[in-house]
Amino acid sequence: MQPSRSQPYFTQPLFKTKMEMKMGPASEGQQVPDKETKATMGTENAPGDKASPDPQDVQPSVFHSIKLFVLCHSVLQLAQLMISGYLKSSISTVEKRFGLSSQTSGLLASFNEVGNTALIVFVSYFGSRVHRPRFIGCGAILVSLAGLLMTLPHFISEPYRYDNTSPENTPQDFEDSLCLPTASAPAPAPSNGNCSSSTEAQHLGLVGIMFVAQTLLGVGGVPIQPFGISYIDDFAHNSNSPLYLGILFAVTMMGPGLAFGLGSLMLRLYVDINRMPEGGISLTIKDPRWVGAWWLGFLIAAGTVALAAIPYFFFPKEMPKEKDELQFRRKVLAVTDSPARKGKDSPTEQRPGESTKKQEGPVQIAPNLTVIQFIKVFPKVLLQTLRHPTFLLVVLSQVCLSSMAAGMGTFLPKFLERQFFITASYANLLIGCLSFPSIIVGIVVGGALVKRLHLGPVGCSVLCLLGMLLCLFFSLPLFFIGCPSHQIAGITHQPGAQPGLELFPGCMEACSCQSDGFNPVCDPSTRVEYITPCHAGCSSRVVQDALDKSQVFYTNCSCVAGDNPVLAGSCDSTCSHLVVPFLLLVSLGSALACLTHTPSFLLILRGVKKEDKALAVGIQFMLLRILAWMPSPVIHGSAIDTTCVHWALSCGHRAVCRYYNNDLLRNRFIGLQFFYKTGSMICFALVLAVLRQQTKEARTKESRSSPGLEQQLLVSEPGKKSEDSRV
Repeated sequence: MQPSRSQPYFTQPLFKTKMEMKMGPASEGQQVPDKETKATMGTENAPGDKASPDPQDVQPSVFHSIKLFVLCHSVLQLAQLMISGYLKSSISTVEKRFGLSSQTSGLLASFNEVGNTALIVFVSYFGSRVHRPRFIGCGAILVSLAGLLMTLPHFISEPYRYDNTSPENTPQDFEDSLCLPTASAPAPAPSNGNCSSSTEAQHLGLVGIMFVAQTLLGVGGVPIQPFGISYIDDFAHNSNSPLYLGILFAVTMMGPGLAFGLGSLMLRLYVDINRMPEGGISLTIKDPRWVGAWWLGFLIAAGTVALAAIPYFFFPKEMPKEKDELQFRRKVLAVTDSPARKGKDSPTEQRPGESTKKQEGPVQIAPNLTVIQFIKVFPKVLLQTLRHPTFLLVVLSQVCLSSMAAGMGTFLPKFLERQFFITASYANLLIGCLSFPSIIVGIVVGGALVKRLHLGPVGCSVLCLLGMLLCLFFSLPLFFIGCPSHQIAGITHQPGAQPGLELFPGCMEACSCQSDGFNPVCDPSTRVEYITPCHAGCSSRVVQDALDKSQVFYTNCSCVAGDNPVLAGSCDSTCSHLVVPFLLLVSLGSALACLTHTPSFLLILRGVKKEDKALAVGIQFMLLRILAWMPSPVIHGSAIDTTCVHWALSCGHRAVCRYYNNDLLRNRFIGLQFFYKTGSMICFALVLAVLRQQTKEARTKESRSSPGLEQQLLVSEPGKKSEDSRV
């Protein structure tokens, strides 16, 4: 499972190209400060200013510091990914609260990508023509407003009813679940008896608001990461820029983990904590009808994003380029990187002679095009980039990995709840503490191996293939770790079931049970679960007070063998402890899969021409969104829905699923993950085969050439390794 997905930052070289075209060949330092200082001080509107500004005017405010921008942007991206990932931590709670199927909730989660994908292409067009910090701030404000909009359905909807009776009369909830004689009880209302056209329209309106909010979340996130990365790269020292971007991504990767941690805290609170009934509630957090305060996390995350957006309205459009390399970095790299840096600086001096050749590439032409021309050119460039076999295969492998990550990240909390019968809060806590740290470790270790071993394209493909093979190996035990389904009277019919299950149709004929009621009880002697006390034939209720909590029993149950009392709530599982080893294996597999993150990215950079790298990275992330992050949650949700054995009905339509076949759920959910991992492994194997074939052809051409050329290649190989490791 990969971490939160990286926003498309293919615009970075586009921005840099335009700034280089503005500033001229010597972008390193000496000839640029006069123009940058003029832009910083706003002298364009003051023609009478001095030709050379005073040194005091070069630093007019603290916001002319790229280090402060890196700090602010790290906090903003952390908050943005926290609000984007929070829905995934509360997906099962939202389903119960609004009666959504897993397919619908998966579609809701994927709508975050719709607005983002639709507008990300235009970011590459505008580039540095706009005031990037202000655009980032406006996007963050839109994200914050979208987070507030996500909470609106809670405030405009009626209080949550965990039973089909009035929440103001709590004792009636218990009486309504009991087996009462048909003559003395009111006729049970049909499942759609309380429905009307206005009720259905209100429900659709609430769900529609959440879809709009998710779309706005994606739209607001469009300028944040691309503009931020290009801004850092433009005004940071060339040697410091990779370090700043590394810090930025390291802090950003903690966002989804914090989202699940926040979800764990919020879901322990009752959903209507701001409007509790006078008599209180009789639910506990372990009750399957419990709904946590899902909306409260959106309020906290939206407020954090709004606060993080404020500094961006004070940063300038352009600032003086950072002149000094960080001192500790200079000391560390003084000996090891000096030859490589000299080799890297030489092409920069030859840039004027290369400008004519570079402008032939699509990346250099793009900033001079109008919006219409850019849209017309983009499909041609897309097809041209997809012709590279290495690029196409690596992107397909990343599509498989991203599909796995999107499905796992969206529905893993719900899967753990249903498979191991644990609470949503505990599931989020485990994921936040185990899964996301392992993902960060996998990415860091993968990058360290590439750096340490000086891996070239073939070595990177071998590392990717090895990582996916180990990931598949550790995924096999997941098919066999899980809990069996509970025996639900009248719903599940398992081999060797107790005789009491067969008595269900006739033992409650004298009762007037509601067809859509849900208040589960458990017979501890046979471990058979009943949908309501009425379905168990129970006619009385007893509350036994204890020191720490009270236990509710239902007695006089005609459908229970031996007329034993039944306990309120679902039956406890005997294998809930297996959730920890299961999640440890998932985390280990995620870490191994994330080993491929850095080497696969390098394969893309080295698999296309130099002038096509910028757009290749952009196309990569666009394809990941369209082929993976958008459809994968819907596919996983549909697979989960096929394992449901008992649906709740709302106005005659299927709503939320109440019981699943756990064996089917585990096999189909893990099987879908296994399918994507296998596809990624096959693609990496094909990449290795293509690269070896290309290497073989290159050696054949070298053998036919002069011996002097072969000696030059051998001499230049160490420098090439050093430069590759720096990438």
